[in-house]
Amino acid sequence: MTNTETNKELATEISQRAAKAARSIATLSTEDKNAALQRMADSIRAHQEKILLANAADLRAGEEKGLDAAMMDRLALNAERIEDMAKAIEEIIALPDPVGESYLLEERPNGMRIDKMRIPLGVICMIYEARPNVTADAGALCFKSGNAVILRCGREAIGTSKVIAEAMHSAIEASGLPKDVVTVVPTPDRDLMAELLKQSDYIDLVIPRGGEGLIHYVSDNSKIPVIQHYKGVCHLYVDKDADLDKALALLLNGKTQRTGVCNALEAVLVHSEVADKFLPMAAKALAEKNVKIHACSGSLEHFDGAEHIADNAFGEEYLALEIAVRKVNDYSHAVEHLHQFSSGHTDVICTENETTARKFIADIDSAVTMWNTSSRFSDGGQLGLGAEIGISTSKLHAYGPMGLQSLTTEKFVVTGNGQIRP
Repeated sequence: MTNTETNKELATEISQRAAKAARSIATLSTEDKNAALQRMADSIRAHQEKILLANAADLRAGEEKGLDAAMMDRLALNAERIEDMAKAIEEIIALPDPVGESYLLEERPNGMRIDKMRIPLGVICMIYEARPNVTADAGALCFKSGNAVILRCGREAIGTSKVIAEAMHSAIEASGLPKDVVTVVPTPDRDLMAELLKQSDYIDLVIPRGGEGLIHYVSDNSKIPVIQHYKGVCHLYVDKDADLDKALALLLNGKTQRTGVCNALEAVLVHSEVADKFLPMAAKALAEKNVKIHACSGSLEHFDGAEHIADNAFGEEYLALEIAVRKVNDYSHAVEHLHQFSSGHTDVICTENETTARKFIADIDSAVTMWNTSSRFSDGGQLGLGAEIGISTSKLHAYGPMGLQSLTTEKFVVTGNGQIRP
């Protein structure tokens, strides 16, 4: 048997088992799901030492491979991050269960009642790179929303993810359920992933979360609907009516609080009327944080050691202590820049002018559009969704942080009393 045939058989087996398992939880009561989720959280805590050992091995392999600082930060776990994983599951327990929610759409003249009801999607395939916490977050979110999930983790985090999955499996089986409701693909082999992307008979949705190359590969090769979680080129626009101290705080938090995440700032736009006041403030504060500056011609003079960036070269996701700076002529110039270079993830305006803020919210259609708050809040947990499966930059059927409701769909329920169509 060739390697291609082996991968095809394995992909089919994984998908079939997940589809069968999905049926076992699709109608599970909220109480039973929450009890199983609590066991998962407790099991992750109990497996902390084993998870850390596996993560240490993944980190050593990452260093040998020469992974950059951003990816190493995403990969690394410690006791605090493991506890955060467990707490994220407990936050999901506390959230309302969307499955089975229904509402009246219409009562027809012939007496038929038309309702819509939320149901699970079925089987979700999650493809991600060096984020072992996604294993727990995605597993728990899919479980609570009544879906089975197939988790295809990148080579960088496969060891850690397998151990996290083992912890979750022990809890799932203790709840009398098949462990295949959460499956970690045993190998990161690209050919196996390609075969999974063909399993349209069993998998209902694919969610890739990672670098541009991964997103494009999945989108180009999947025979299954894909929701993209594209790069986060997040902007802060400092308007002429901004409180500059507030703007500086948003800039520093958005850029330096944690750099290797998709909701970190990658560019700041400054209105020309406040540039001479704000840019020196920003230059001093960013220098103290050792942030590398890529400055446009109009802002270059305010920064020591900055690299010049051409007007057509913006749009980079640095995921590091680096940021692009551009002085814009006015509000319209800022909007024009965002339409050209934003990735549609998160964009922020800092202004005390409500009219301008409301216009910005209408003009910019990024998944998360913010007024006077840090881009770092563009996160499912921070926005009250509990753990998120990611931040969708596709507009169908979910846009922005994807929580429980985004992992369901709606069906029509029609109730009659013997009506027939004339």
